[in-house]
Amino acid sequence: MTRPLSRIRATSLPRRGLSREEAAVYLGVSPGTFDKLRHAGQIDTPRVIGGRKLWDIRDLDIAFDSLPREDGPGIGSSWDDA
Repeated sequence: MTRPLSRIRATSLPRRGLSREEAAVYLGVSPGTFDKLRHAGQIDTPRVIGGRKLWDIRDLDIAFDSLPREDGPGIGSSWDDA
């Protein structure tokens, strides 16, 4: 094998938990905007594993689904103030 197994896993397996920066990229916003949304309660708090904060992509999907659409409101809460 040319690459260590851990590197292969890191690049090929889907991940459910994302760091703050990865979660922001996943939503298509900057880390600063992500922080504003978090502090406004529009994004759920992270899970914690050994002191590391990880955002669940399922929670991020729910938050994204609540975004308003250009032509009308989204499902659930609004992000208009973000």
